[in-house]
Amino acid sequence: MVLKQKTLLKPIQYKGTGLHSGLPVTMTLRPAEAGTGIVFIRTDLPGAPSVKAIAANVTSTNRATTLEDGEAKVFTVEHLLAAFYGLQIDNCYVELDSPEPPVGDGSAAVFTDLMKEAGIEELDADRAVYAVKRSHAIYDKDRYILIVPYDGLRVTFTSVNSHPLLGTQQVDILLNSENFETDIAPARTIGFMSELKQLQEMGLAKGGSLENVLVYDETTCLSVPRFDDELVRHKILDVLGDLFLLGPIKGHIIALKSSHELNSRLAREILAEMKEN
Repeated sequence: MVLKQKTLLKPIQYKGTGLHSGLPVTMTLRPAEAGTGIVFIRTDLPGAPSVKAIAANVTSTNRATTLEDGEAKVFTVEHLLAAFYGLQIDNCYVELDSPEPPVGDGSAAVFTDLMKEAGIEELDADRAVYAVKRSHAIYDKDRYILIVPYDGLRVTFTSVNSHPLLGTQQVDILLNSENFETDIAPARTIGFMSELKQLQEMGLAKGGSLENVLVYDETTCLSVPRFDDELVRHKILDVLGDLFLLGPIKGHIIALKSSHELNSRLAREILAEMKEN
């Protein structure tokens, strides 16, 4: 079956606050023609510069994924990109009047709901899904992420955390649009009270709250979890957002305690393979 590229049926707008910047932001998602990809446009800057959501434009992976091209810079894009992946939307203009998309509820569910409300249009252009041809692995001490050839997109992620309510969590999922929406998209960002002061001194987490972050103190959870294993599900969400910078791919991703940095390094390895073929 030949898949077709998709975009939104009509523009739609959402207002909120950036997770790390704490800045108010209006985001407008607009339909785009086939072959456009996902393009972020900074409407608050002179000339409305843009940056395309591709792996080559990643400039930072410190607690979030940052894209940059000239004057155009956006960060914490992974949840929105995961929503595009989940609904198989290949082309969209993302207009922002701030450097960071709205955090919503800390998951991708707000964005998938928004896109479905706008409607999804199938375009008269084939959708190219790249199947990785060989294995790639990124290691960093006790953490790793790897991908091996596989007919589909499967993710096996293991998270290990010392918090008494978290411990070791693992999810193995063969992804499609349906189970992405039910099992992955609603999983929220995790935060720890012990890290809050340090993050804010770094200029991060200024927009975080109990409404958009699953927050833990030393022994308890201050929020209401949506899943018993919400941490590892959100880690998968991050992987999908970071790897969608390559476009749709096929492969089996296996990860242990991976991060945005490792995800990005894996994306660059796969990108190098794609350029060879």
